[in-house]
Amino acid sequence: MIVVMDLGGQYCHLIARKIRELGVKSEIIPFNTSIEKIKRMNPKGIILSGGPNDVNAPDALFPDKGIFSLGIPVLGICYGHQAIAKMLGGRVISGDFKEYGKKIISIKKNPLFKGLKKKEQGWLSHGDTVKVLPKGFKSIASTERCNVAAFASKNNKFFGLQFHPEVRHTPKGKIVLKNFVFSVCRAKKEWSIKKLKNILINEARETIGNKKVLMAVSGGVDSLVSSTILKKAIGDNFFCVFIDTGLMRKNEAAYVKDLYKKLKFKNFFALNAEERFMRRLKGVTDPERKRKIIATTFIRVFEEKARDLEKTHGRIEFLAQGTIYPDRIESAQPSNSANRIKSHHNVTLPEKMDLTVFEPIKELYKDEVRQLGLSLGITKKFLFRHPFPGPGLAIRIIGEVTKEKVRILQEVDSIFIEELEKSNYYDKTWQALAALLSLRSVGVMGDFRTYGYIVSLRAVDSVDAMTADWAKLPHSLLERISTRIVNEVKGVNRVLYDITQKPPATIEYE
Repeated sequence: MIVVMDLGGQYCHLIARKIRELGVKSEIIPFNTSIEKIKRMNPKGIILSGGPNDVNAPDALFPDKGIFSLGIPVLGICYGHQAIAKMLGGRVISGDFKEYGKKIISIKKNPLFKGLKKKEQGWLSHGDTVKVLPKGFKSIASTERCNVAAFASKNNKFFGLQFHPEVRHTPKGKIVLKNFVFSVCRAKKEWSIKKLKNILINEARETIGNKKVLMAVSGGVDSLVSSTILKKAIGDNFFCVFIDTGLMRKNEAAYVKDLYKKLKFKNFFALNAEERFMRRLKGVTDPERKRKIIATTFIRVFEEKARDLEKTHGRIEFLAQGTIYPDRIESAQPSNSANRIKSHHNVTLPEKMDLTVFEPIKELYKDEVRQLGLSLGITKKFLFRHPFPGPGLAIRIIGEVTKEKVRILQEVDSIFIEELEKSNYYDKTWQALAALLSLRSVGVMGDFRTYGYIVSLRAVDSVDAMTADWAKLPHSLLERISTRIVNEVKGVNRVLYDITQKPPATIEYE
């Protein structure tokens, strides 16, 4: 087993997931786990995750220094890299520059980099830099302006990486992790994702038993897979409830009703709560307030429906949700050390609830959910729809949400997705979306002055939503989309295309 010590990084869980993909058991533990407990776990190696903190700050996070006396290899990534250097006598400084996104890394010969070329692409996200290495350490990689992009002890027992090998945009990162796990730590393959389907079905069956469940569904991949797990675990002893918030894609409510009818879910209910959501969002501009209002409203509508169903079906005890791991880590839920990026609606729950939350796929990423869905027998076309946020268009409308803005964005989104499908680029991108900015700009149409909204189109390539690169759509396609939008959508006179990576941006706008 390899243990990953959680220092609050957004990618901590992703590291553990990548180790499991190699066929080795991996477990996340708090950064302050005692040496005695680590000894009992008997790991083959330790990885220190990244994190949002500053190693020179008074409240900096460090594991017990005893990890370096256990006789097993230790690898630090990003903040973990800086923490190792600091703990063992090196010096870390605030850099004169920050490195975010893809960089070319110069690689030196080392067992950790076996199979890599002298120049490789890596993904970096840091402001601080290791300036002076601890005694007995050497630099084994550098970028154009960072002399210590990786280091190793002379006995190749302890390592640090300033770049992230666990993310997709470090293409050879998996080789680095593989070298650490097998060549350095000498771990063995003994874990398989093939077992996952039956494990999750059995967990659902044991947790729920004969109790009744209200399953929150949206038509998206995550809730569809979660509801399928429930169906296989407890039969039809649960209720699928879809809430139309008025913030959905164009014609989405009709799609969801048809989907659950085709898949023969016995107890499906669709509720229209548009007026309630719009009333509560009136005048609200802060993104976090929007998310929290939507989260609370969702729960209250679900609770009301549960009480209504209880009149004829008996006590409902669980609210099942399709929460996945990126929702949780961006909301800083699974880690006491993580920084909250944004409050996902299905994670930021009210303190007082009538129902107990059950989340069967909360440890998985989007691509794992899709693989699981295929193993459950769900048709591919339902599993590979682009992700759509639970708060809907509310977080793609910058500023106050109004019915008019929703109408505009629904039409823009519909044109964007339609053109991607017609050009066969829909399946080549991981997610595509349109955002309505709070700004207006002057334009001219038919010799008349216009003063219309600006919309921003965003299409990204990703695997797990933890990192993303902007999709290189053809100029001719973007031109066609832009022309259609300004001609067909009243109120819009300017179209932008977002070319920002994640990080530093998130995929969604709010």
